[in-house]
Amino acid sequence: MLKSVEHKMVDLKARVPDLRVVREKLEELEAQPVGTFHQVDTYFEIPKGRLKLRETEGKNTAQLVYYERKNSAGPRGSDVFILEMSKQTDFRNALKKIVKTKVTVDKIREILRYEGTQVHLDTVKELGTFIEFERIVSGGAYSISKGRRVLEKLMKKLGVTPESLEKMSYSDLLALR
Repeated sequence: MLKSVEHKMVDLKARVPDLRVVREKLEELEAQPVGTFHQVDTYFEIPKGRLKLRETEGKNTAQLVYYERKNSAGPRGSDVFILEMSKQTDFRNALKKIVKTKVTVDKIREILRYEGTQVHLDTVKELGTFIEFERIVSGGAYSISKGRRVLEKLMKKLGVTPESLEKMSYSDLLALR
């Protein structure tokens, strides 16, 4: 089985000291729970962008995710390509022979949806707790700008401060350790 998806999105990441507080605010806003997942993302060294293999415990498929985005704090645009496949062990082993592994990110991710925005409450091994927002946009300048404004409003509703915004990916943060 092979399935691919390509889209543009606006996203942000912030450090949060207590996911429980954010979760309670999301419940008050009536965000819809999607589930909680143990995900392991293996990042690979490539000349441009980021490439990771995402394996989710309990799923028989894996996702190969390629994305490009600037390292900037706050809502930012990203170009994302996702290839979903079965037989993840065979693919992981082959990929590790072809491309050098950069870092592995091990996290527990709770996913909720609020008014078209996917919200991740992440506990990342060796890094701590974070919140991420992801919102798919059509890709035009107006759509990206509108998506940024939506994420900024959600930041305020959840008490996420500009000072807590993280510009780097989990892979970059772990590589610095």
